[in-house]
Amino acid sequence: MNSIRKIGKIWKGKPTIEGAGVHLKRAFGYSQVPQFDPFLMLDDFHSSNPAYYLPGFPWHPHRGIETITYVLEGLVEHGDSMGNKGVIGAGDVQWMTAGSGIIHQEMPRQSPTGIWGLQFWANLPAKSKMMAPRYRDVKAADIPEATLESGVLARVVAGKVDGVQGPVKDIVIDPEMLDITVPAGTVFQRPIPAGHTAFVYVIDGEGYFDECRDAYAHETVSAGWSDLDRRGVCAAETVVLFDRRGDVVQVSTTEKPVRFLLVSGKPICEPVAWYGPIVMNTQEELETAFEEYHNGTFVK
Repeated sequence: MNSIRKIGKIWKGKPTIEGAGVHLKRAFGYSQVPQFDPFLMLDDFHSSNPAYYLPGFPWHPHRGIETITYVLEGLVEHGDSMGNKGVIGAGDVQWMTAGSGIIHQEMPRQSPTGIWGLQFWANLPAKSKMMAPRYRDVKAADIPEATLESGVLARVVAGKVDGVQGPVKDIVIDPEMLDITVPAGTVFQRPIPAGHTAFVYVIDGEGYFDECRDAYAHETVSAGWSDLDRRGVCAAETVVLFDRRGDVVQVSTTEKPVRFLLVSGKPICEPVAWYGPIVMNTQEELETAFEEYHNGTFVK
């Protein structure tokens, strides 16, 4: 019999500024390691004000991680030290394994409707941190959809749903990344491998992400925000981290549908040494990375 996972904690995105001046909401980041292991950070950049997104993320290095960018609206121009360049738009995904080191930039283009995208970082285990960098630019048309019972729709970026395989495969942490829409008045369940970390980020609408629907049954971590009505419902810009016990995630809706990103992966359970865009296992490895960046030997 399946065991439904309970909510571990809930966070609301916090405003911050990154890159050359991009205004965004950070769903989780530095202070939540290792609760999200193997995931490190999730940012939601969503604005119709060009001054808040056009500064972009100019050339910067990464080592020891994977960066995943999912564009919901607008266009982002990108380039990197491997010679890759292009533009990703609504529904496109860029999955970049920095490995031993890559230098890249991501620059949103001005759009009448602005920009909206999600970027999260996934850690790499020690044995893979210095692997050769690789890059996958997945267009929206190449991301398959699975229509499930009760009209639930799942865009499958990584993982497999009802025999539908996502285009991003052979990733070190064995992740699943699904963009799921659950209609109003529906209960949806999704199996998650035992012990894997699983979280959702609510994009639109609202839903209940466990059985009890009790706002006091889990810890809400965000200054100045709480569910005083005890509805226990989660709405847009909310990240839900599930307890690792149990093998099924359950989502239910009432009067409104809900759209969310469901991400899961196998924890690495290794020390994390993190400074800016570099994530390694030790302080010495961090120092080596930045020395190489400054002396021009960072890219292998």
